Amino acid sequence: MAAHTVNRRDFVARLLAAAPDALVVTGLGSPAYDVFAAGERDRNFYLWGAMGGSTAMALGLALAQPDQSVIAITGDGEQLMGIGSLATVGARRPKNLAIVVLDNGHYGETGMQRSHASLGTDLVKVAQGFGIPGAQRIDQITGVDDLARRIVARQDTVFAQVLIDADEPPRCLPPRDGSYVKNRFRAALGFHPF
Repeated sequence: MAAHTVNRRDFVARLLAAAPDALVVTGLGSPAYDVFAAGERDRNFYLWGAMGGSTAMALGLALAQPDQSVIAITGDGEQLMGIGSLATVGARRPKNLAIVVLDNGHYGETGMQRSHASLGTDLVKVAQGFGIPGAQRIDQITGVDDLARRIVARQDTVFAQVLIDADEPPRCLPPRDGSYVKNRFRAALGFHPF
């Protein structure tokens, strides 16, 4: 496998700049910090304690909002925890769903223990095995441009494993009030709060 060298913050910032209207669901921890650092948006939904849930939540959102691009931005540890959600993604394959796994090969939130992504699990092959044929691995920052084009085009479900370096940039903490985040997100979609 290629080296983990992509800068996570640069990658996420470029991706969101190229897909400014996308609905974004983040995994907990560093992916949420990366998305928030790229710029606060009403269309960001941050998960703070639902490890393994970002892909499943983004899938539901993509099915409910078929005219919107939906991106789950998560880490390898979280995707491994929610690996079964990829089976449902593969069965449904919404064309407007993209899953972007920022893979540093570690569980950053629990002390940087090695994840199975660095112990032999090939997330691209796993995604393909679950029925996502266009799954791809990105090991250069320049890969963000083609990924963004695929997301905006909405022609098939996208799965991208991005080999990021293991550096931990300073934390940029998004809002932690779940009701606030939920209602703001609903308002961005034209719904009333509840």
